[in-house]
Amino acid sequence: MTLLTLLLCALFVRLGFWQWHRWSQSDAAWTRFARGADALQPLGARALDDVTLYQRVSVTGRLDGQHQFLLDNLSYRGRPGYQVLTPLERTGGGVLLVDRGWVAFTGARSRLPEVTVTDAAEVSLSGRVAALPAAGLASGRAPPDPRDPWPRVTSFPSAAQLARALGVPLGERILLLDPGAPDGYLREWQPPGLAPLRHLSYAIQWWCFAALAVVVWAVFGVRRARAARGLR
Repeated sequence: MTLLTLLLCALFVRLGFWQWHRWSQSDAAWTRFARGADALQPLGARALDDVTLYQRVSVTGRLDGQHQFLLDNLSYRGRPGYQVLTPLERTGGGVLLVDRGWVAFTGARSRLPEVTVTDAAEVSLSGRVAALPAAGLASGRAPPDPRDPWPRVTSFPSAAQLARALGVPLGERILLLDPGAPDGYLREWQPPGLAPLRHLSYAIQWWCFAALAVVVWAVFGVRRARAARGLR
């Protein structure tokens, strides 16, 4: 029992420190997300990869409504749907992807939602610099199928896979279109992952389990000692 208690304590303490590390990472990410809205910066000639994550930037160009992606397996309050990724041909050259928000699943895979861009003229957009959504499991990933018509449905693709589908170079980051901007859908952007306090509470919970294991071991040890003395 002593060996089992030691193993359980080591496991619980390790899990607690793992959640503590997750809390530190989540707290830093949520802080960056909050600070990113402080001031709007012109993107200029920079790539999104050269800008601090979650920073709000402005950029000009033309939205390519003919070659869009629908990111599958992304729900909103339990409802299935897609995130709409639209290429923006930048005025100074180059292409970046704009996440125009979430649209609901139509009820049939053969009937995709309407995501037409209303105006092909040059536009000025603003939004947050962000990473592509990531899958928890590799089995949930599906690159765009080159045989599919546009818009192409894809599930947690990499930037390289999207670049191959478009035939143009792309950076690793995308632009989350500001909620008040036109030509967008549902955009309630949130900091990534669980709230930092959730991770902190999980860490404390695991350490409490370790302490409880020691208490249980001590109680059983006392009972065994009393039982041994009674037998004498």
